[in-house]
Amino acid sequence: MSLLRIEKNNNIATIYLSRVEKRNALNFRLLQELYDTARKLKKDRHLRAVILTGEAHIFSAGIDLSDLNSSSKRAFALWELIKPSQSLFQKACLVWQDLPVPVICAIEGYCLGAGLQLALAADLRICHPQTQLSIMESRWGLVPDMGLTQSIRGLVKTDVLKELTYTARIFDGEYAHSIGLVSHLSEHPLQHAQALAEEIANRSPDAIHAAKQVVQAIVRQSPCKTLHLEKIWQLKLILGKNSRIARLKDKNTNLQYQTRQY
Repeated sequence: MSLLRIEKNNNIATIYLSRVEKRNALNFRLLQELYDTARKLKKDRHLRAVILTGEAHIFSAGIDLSDLNSSSKRAFALWELIKPSQSLFQKACLVWQDLPVPVICAIEGYCLGAGLQLALAADLRICHPQTQLSIMESRWGLVPDMGLTQSIRGLVKTDVLKELTYTARIFDGEYAHSIGLVSHLSEHPLQHAQALAEEIANRSPDAIHAAKQVVQAIVRQSPCKTLHLEKIWQLKLILGKNSRIARLKDKNTNLQYQTRQY
């Protein structure tokens, strides 16, 4: 049985973490399913947006420590950390940044440790004010190692990040919003995420894909490279069919976008 539940509606995929009995804690099997699912979605040219959330109004209580306490699984974890390429723990999070469509995370209940690192890999985070969040790894004698160095860039001041990482303090959604860790607060995060996904789905899919690449480059690349990237993507869009449709839409609302070209 899969540890994920997937719904597709109007070219929007909603991915539910589905280990309710474990408060949607991330075990190695679930991490692999997250990675495999994202890679499949990446190939879907009809897809317009993805929502990540958890069953039973809980996002994720973090890593499943029972995996780390198992000798065989601990050996697997050590190999993942030794090998030169990205570990499964990193890939399961960072793969969502590689999707050509926006990824929105709807957060309720708990968003701790590995769960928070997964949420940070989304483009946008919509959080219930009373959600409990934490960069919790130091509590277990660990360090955040699931792509945090990439996903948190530009969100939180360095000294604030250090304090939260050193202390493993649990904080609520309101504080998370005040420091820039989450994008929006909502009493109904999933409904808010769905409305935002539908709004995005009505825009040119090629333009949205290009915008994601350009904005992500701001924190990943040098200014010269990002300026060049702006020009390259603008040229692609101007020559593409969906860009022409977008420019004509105000005159003819019956026009429909084609599948994503890039």
